[in-house]
Amino acid sequence: MEKQIINPWQWQNQRSYVQAVEVKQATGTLYVSGQTATSADGISSTADVKTQLIEAIQHLEQVIAQAGYEPKGIVRLNIYTTKSAEFFECFDIFQAWIAKHGIKQATTLLEVKSLYETLSVELEATVVK
Repeated sequence: MEKQIINPWQWQNQRSYVQAVEVKQATGTLYVSGQTATSADGISSTADVKTQLIEAIQHLEQVIAQAGYEPKGIVRLNIYTTKSAEFFECFDIFQAWIAKHGIKQATTLLEVKSLYETLSVELEATVVK
């Protein structure tokens, strides 16, 4: 697989994303549904945003690994949150995870009115290899 990062500017680097990612000669593409802080038996978390973000990241990694992909292959990551101010208070956790895996992804962050039941963070990804 060949990836090319398109960044006409530099300011987005501090926000841990890129403007565009071109992928050539991929051997596979994985479209991951939104991952949340939901237990293995389907119980939605009532924890704070930070705790839910950590669990959503763990679930995203688990799905990616089970499919035979790696987090560094994430090229698109959509983030949905019901509490963007609280999300940005723990943005360092997100940034550390991005840096740990060397992820260079196009990202959209949206504050939404609600997610399923008591959830406050959802991560949706496209992964290539």
